[in-house]
Amino acid sequence: MVPWLEQGKALTLATILETRGSTPQIPGASALFSKQGLLLGTLGGGILEADAQERALRCLKSEQSLIYEFKLRGDAVEGEEALCGGSALVLIDGSPGDHLVAFKKMRAGLRDRRAGLLLTRIEFTQGAKAAIRRHWLEEAKDPVGQGRRRIPLDPAEVEKTRREGRPGLILIKRDKIAFFLEPLFPLPRLVIAGAGHIGRAVAHLGHLLDFEVTVIDDRAEFANRERLPEVDTIVVDEIGRAVAGFPAAPDAFIVIVTRGHRDDADALRACIRSSAAYVGMIGSRRKIALMREEFIAKKWATAQEFDRVHAPIGLPIGSKTIEEIAVSIAAEIVRVRSGGAGEKGGRDG
Repeated sequence: MVPWLEQGKALTLATILETRGSTPQIPGASALFSKQGLLLGTLGGGILEADAQERALRCLKSEQSLIYEFKLRGDAVEGEEALCGGSALVLIDGSPGDHLVAFKKMRAGLRDRRAGLLLTRIEFTQGAKAAIRRHWLEEAKDPVGQGRRRIPLDPAEVEKTRREGRPGLILIKRDKIAFFLEPLFPLPRLVIAGAGHIGRAVAHLGHLLDFEVTVIDDRAEFANRERLPEVDTIVVDEIGRAVAGFPAAPDAFIVIVTRGHRDDADALRACIRSSAAYVGMIGSRRKIALMREEFIAKKWATAQEFDRVHAPIGLPIGSKTIEEIAVSIAAEIVRVRSGGAGEKGGRDG
């Protein structure tokens, strides 16, 4: 979004602030619209998003912001809309470029892997119209950053939102204002050792699944921007050394799919004792068993450390093709990211 705003592109940003009952999306879901329609994100599709798009296009012309409640009919005709029956409070920012400073600070903070809060101050003006101010907050000591008199928020409420990691709407009825707090975190990092066909397919899926993707290989003809246009970082270096130099923190997911046993072993040695959330390595069960014996015999890892490795990699879905193997790997990573770290799959074959 920021590059478009820097270019002066006319945009509107719709965000779900609060929901009641069954709805297609949750608070914090956002969609960016231009004159041509939806550019990025989603409010869940269907009539809720279609209605938001119509309002967004009107806001694009007026540069005014709106806040309104959209009710989903529980008796909708099947095929036209999910039978939700809930309601959603939606904010449409008619001029997000006015908040470019806050969005740029947000982008810089997340790129530097610093979490923060995007605070949106909403003042109810006339009817459904609203006035908006946004702030990017990284320090908990002064959660509003503008002084308590100007933004009357209880620090305990702000800290609770930070801790729980879920967006929250706080209404200040006496002042006819509301504050929407969105905790935002850096994307988890997916590190792929090996830029061959499987590595390339996993990188593509990682991008779609909201990972910050790094691909490592010692072959420039494989690890390049032409083959890997969606990858955030490409490293051309000796594989073991490059993996060792990567900060494998608890938000890192490491996939080892190199072209040979030696490179696999070097990559695994470099990260097997790290705090990475996930380490997976491709290979047959026989190869994995032999490597396990070698690692334990040479004291490169304990049995317990080696058994943390997801090897053979991927969920057992009967995958055969490159694309199917990549799907099985991505599915296993998503399961771990979602909290299923205790269960290991193992791709068939």
